[in-house]
Amino acid sequence: MKKIINDPSNILDEMLNGLVFAYEDLVERLPETSVIHRKGEKTGKVGLVSGGGSGHEPSHAGFVGKGMLSAAVCGEVFTSPTPDQILEGIKASDEGKGVFLIIKNYSGDVMNFDMAKELAEMEDIEVDYIVVDDDIAVEDSTYTAGKRGIAGTVLVHKILGAAAEKGLSLKEIKELADKLIPEVKSLGVALNPATVPEVGKPGFELMDDEIEFGVGIHGEPGYRREKLQPSAALAKELVNQLKKEFQWQKGDSFAVLVNGMGGTPLMEQFIFMNDVKQLLADEGITLSFRKVGDYMTSIDMEGLSLTLVKLEDSSWLEYLNAPVTTIAW
Repeated sequence: MKKIINDPSNILDEMLNGLVFAYEDLVERLPETSVIHRKGEKTGKVGLVSGGGSGHEPSHAGFVGKGMLSAAVCGEVFTSPTPDQILEGIKASDEGKGVFLIIKNYSGDVMNFDMAKELAEMEDIEVDYIVVDDDIAVEDSTYTAGKRGIAGTVLVHKILGAAAEKGLSLKEIKELADKLIPEVKSLGVALNPATVPEVGKPGFELMDDEIEFGVGIHGEPGYRREKLQPSAALAKELVNQLKKEFQWQKGDSFAVLVNGMGGTPLMEQFIFMNDVKQLLADEGITLSFRKVGDYMTSIDMEGLSLTLVKLEDSSWLEYLNAPVTTIAW
């Protein structure tokens, strides 16, 4: 294992300290916590809090800032943050209009964020939430009851963040989230697994000529293992699976995100996006919003995921294009 680290047990603390030093004009770390909070004047609007295990950088701290998250709560690598840490993030993000939680669908995250919600409500903070389950690969995988939450979560941050910035109420943001989540779907493919520093070896094994469709962002099993194929073939597989889920019609409008898993060069991500563009053009689909890059990674995993959001409401496109001030958007 080759990593630019010191003591593996100090990774979270040292990473967060480095992050806030590099971007001290945008974010701060709440003392004695693993919470990254945005700087700036109070807005008096609904606060947005997300988070989860580390190892997915720039998620989630990279999306803290004006127009997106009020705070991100960072757990240890691939481990949910604790309820007391999440509570601190909620308290720091409450400006009198309540706090909305964006939770990826993993059992630990759902349980701990829900406990934090109850603790916050005991302190008279109004809290609501949504659970993101955009991964169409498998149901009831490792760590998960139901579908997993993956890179589509980033687009949820963006849309709900813009809605909060616009001044929507907690109730209105919840209603928006409930409409949005069924229209966000993702699927990934892995070429090589991630190596968790404290474990020191890959989380699973793939032969040099193998890939796996549907692998989760923690290395959870996918749905099929095959020999390595050209980008165009990989794109066709992912697009066809998403087509089954959406049952789209010619002329439908979508947002698209090609997300790198941490170890895949942008060159390859752009090639993949070009293949996706052609496939969806052949389907008569309009790609009204496009994004490529590393947004929800799995440490050093080689691979990528494809997220599509069916733009059922014109305001969603407006929210995706709204300006933000964050580290990573």
